[in-house]
Amino acid sequence: MKKKITNFILFVVISLITIIIILSTSGIETNKFNKLIIEKSSQGKNINLKLETIKFKIDPKKLSLFLETHNPEIMYKNLLVPVKSIKAYVDFLSLLRSDPIIKKISISSEELDIIQISKLSSIIKPSTFKSLLNNKIKEGKLIAEIEIFLNRDGLIEDFIAKGTVKKLKVELLNNINLKETNLSFFADKSDILFKNIFGLLEDIKISEGDMRLNLENGIKLNSNFNSKINLSEQVIKKYSKFLNDYTTVKGLRNLKADLNNNFSIELDDTYKVNDYNYSITGKIDKSKFELLSPIKNNFIKEEIKNIYFSNHKIKTIFKPKSINISSEGKYSFDNLNFLKINVENNIFKDNFNLKLDFEYKKKIELELINYKKSKKSIANFSIDLEKKKNNININKLNFSEENNSINIKDLIFKDNKFFSFKNIEVRMMNNDFIIEKGKKIVIKGTKFDATNLASVLSKRSRENRFEKINGPIEIDFKNIDVPMSEKLQNFKLIGEIKKGQFVKISSKGDYGGNNFLDISMKKNKNNNKKYLEIYSDLTRPLLSDYSFFKGLSGGKLIFTSIIDNSKSDSKLKIENFKVINAPGVIKLLSLADLGGLADLAEGEGLSFDILEINMEKNKNLLKLNEILALGPSLSVLMEGYQDESGLTSLRGTIVPAKTLNKMISKIPVIGNIVIPKEVGEGLFGISFKMKGPKGNIKTTINPIRTLTPRFIQKIVERKKEIK
Repeated sequence: MKKKITNFILFVVISLITIIIILSTSGIETNKFNKLIIEKSSQGKNINLKLETIKFKIDPKKLSLFLETHNPEIMYKNLLVPVKSIKAYVDFLSLLRSDPIIKKISISSEELDIIQISKLSSIIKPSTFKSLLNNKIKEGKLIAEIEIFLNRDGLIEDFIAKGTVKKLKVELLNNINLKETNLSFFADKSDILFKNIFGLLEDIKISEGDMRLNLENGIKLNSNFNSKINLSEQVIKKYSKFLNDYTTVKGLRNLKADLNNNFSIELDDTYKVNDYNYSITGKIDKSKFELLSPIKNNFIKEEIKNIYFSNHKIKTIFKPKSINISSEGKYSFDNLNFLKINVENNIFKDNFNLKLDFEYKKKIELELINYKKSKKSIANFSIDLEKKKNNININKLNFSEENNSINIKDLIFKDNKFFSFKNIEVRMMNNDFIIEKGKKIVIKGTKFDATNLASVLSKRSRENRFEKINGPIEIDFKNIDVPMSEKLQNFKLIGEIKKGQFVKISSKGDYGGNNFLDISMKKNKNNNKKYLEIYSDLTRPLLSDYSFFKGLSGGKLIFTSIIDNSKSDSKLKIENFKVINAPGVIKLLSLADLGGLADLAEGEGLSFDILEINMEKNKNLLKLNEILALGPSLSVLMEGYQDESGLTSLRGTIVPAKTLNKMISKIPVIGNIVIPKEVGEGLFGISFKMKGPKGNIKTTINPIRTLTPRFIQKIVERKKEIK
């Protein structure tokens, strides 16, 4: 009996094992479930299903029974849907009740043309994806497996889809396409995951990409991919219409880079963007930017048109209200000599914080302090600045080149105008001083090169960029280099500045040899006028930058001016000086055919007792009311003007031989006729006109002319004053 039981159990076990092997491999062919599956599928409208053989099988991994059929014929709206196989997982207990319940349906497709799928778009939701299929996806092949989970009522409860896409082409923007793209995907009701994305974004290679799309509350998309970029100038021209909308890349001419891209975006149910984050890290092998506005100014004399980057590590993060950029590498202006550069820029709306550190090899000229950097040396710039709306705060600016350095702290500009500063330190071969701003402005040092100071001041803009500067000022320099190789020692100034302009000055400096410079300014509170007076025992340091005084030597200078807002009335007086090798004077004398005087001008010079210039400056015009020069060999009376373009116009009269005129005046009868005692009419002289732009003034003369009483009267009056 025991043997029979044992054999029976063994038979049952072997039978079960045999059945399991058969069910897990070839399966058992049946047609009992054809009607059930067709009825379930026909619940969907416009679906017709034709089945051939169905096999009853078991999934040993999941210990689940399922029905399987191959190559079924599925028609949707008269469109054949190519399906490789269908598996229907059945509840085992429902089989015993002869009321089978399908828990899950698994569908494996043949390779599909994505264009075919677009014809099924009417059942696809949301409409955004439907539009994507119909309008943006142009090509592609799809192989998919879909698992549909059903509840006890046979309704879809969940699904899982996975598969691969090959040779995908998607139009992202006008003429910008994602093409030759391969990827794998996995999707359920809440998420779609794309992996192993490889393709081309036009001429940009995309590799090792992944993307996750969450659809639970709105849309959340996260993506990470590598991009290999090699864009020539010809390729970039193809996208110029697109790039021109973006100022930062508008000047891009070529780019070669390997980048990692990380992108996330959140949209609400109406597909409005709530938030996004796009970060780029990697290396720029080379790139070229053509500047939209070439750089050239008073400091940089050589025009900069292009900037080249090489071996540049970058990290950039884009957010809705901010952009963070950091980079480290090399740059060049000529694509030959590359120098180091580090950039960190944090942008928030219209504000930003920029930190920049770079080497610089081109020429630099700082005319105010007479500094010139040659091409041979390498300078280093370091700057840390913040911009908030229309205000710029330069927290730190450092410049260094060999033994020369400039360090600036807390330099503030408001509305494009200088507002304030904390400290400026200049250490150079010809300059060694500091400028500090506290309750008062203090400028002090051992050296200051002022050889170009007059030239810089004459060129300054009419716009007052320093109108926010107010308060007392003190200046103390041990040594000042002034033009014509002169030295000014122990220069001290005490004054006051209001709205960027001096309103009070009291200063003194020592040229040496008992020669001094005195400057004073006072403001009349009643009429708001300023009274300026300058006295100098040496003339050349103050006048060397003005071409009108070229060749002037010796003498003492007194300058007075009444300044009323933008208007000034001034008088310049120089006593006991000579004119040596003055081109304009020599040319005038030569045209007049006064050979002896020309020789004198080329030799020891023409001596003058006095020169007086009365002038008024009003906006763009310098009006020379009177220029009078008296000397033993020559006397001149002129008047004219100079406009802001540099156009000069002068006219006047020269008396070339006072001695001869005196001899004529002593002849009893003739002298009284030629020079009447009351008005002085009848004296001979030379009239001239000079007019033209700077550097091209033309002179015309009239060698013989009777002098006017005004000229004679001026000479007599000034002669009496000199005596």
